[in-house]
Amino acid sequence: MSKPINDSTYWRDFEKNDITHSAAHYLMAIDALRGEFGYARVTDVAEMLEVSRGAASMSISQLKKRGWVAEDPHRFLLLTDEGHQMAVLVEQNFRILSKFFEEVLGVSPETALSDACKMEHLMSLETGRRLVWLMRYILSDESRAAKIHDVMSRFRPGCESVDHCPLCDGGECLTPLGEDCEYHKGAQGKAKKS
Repeated sequence: MSKPINDSTYWRDFEKNDITHSAAHYLMAIDALRGEFGYARVTDVAEMLEVSRGAASMSISQLKKRGWVAEDPHRFLLLTDEGHQMAVLVEQNFRILSKFFEEVLGVSPETALSDACKMEHLMSLETGRRLVWLMRYILSDESRAAKIHDVMSRFRPGCESVDHCPLCDGGECLTPLGEDCEYHKGAQGKAKKS
């Protein structure tokens, strides 16, 4: 039996995440600067992320303490193997999520990029791999992809079925923002007629 959604272990796990949103962007900035110019300085990172040099310096010192960032003999920033792995994971998660949101769910490119950026540092490797597998399954077959795109083009909030909703559990509708779903509209209508 699974734990209830309000079980505190789930929301407490958020605080135990390996990397923060900010730290992920610092790692990716260092990686991008080294890739483009061959070096990265604190001032370059600050400029790229549009933060003050002091803020960048403080954040980078925390990344050094975690063992994710080091300096070369010229005092240029570089990612350690672990820091590079973390940056690559976050970058991959961003690409996976944005592609999934846009190409499978059919959200706008702007929303896909924005939501992917908010979630990129939170997704586990296991979930990322499964999303890639699902996207390959959906998008590798033109007929299957067309069916999914057709269904998603007719998206409307709420349950699809009046008879049974696989997402609503025990009468509690999971439709976002309290919108009435078709299932519960139908159930309420039937209850009023009885």
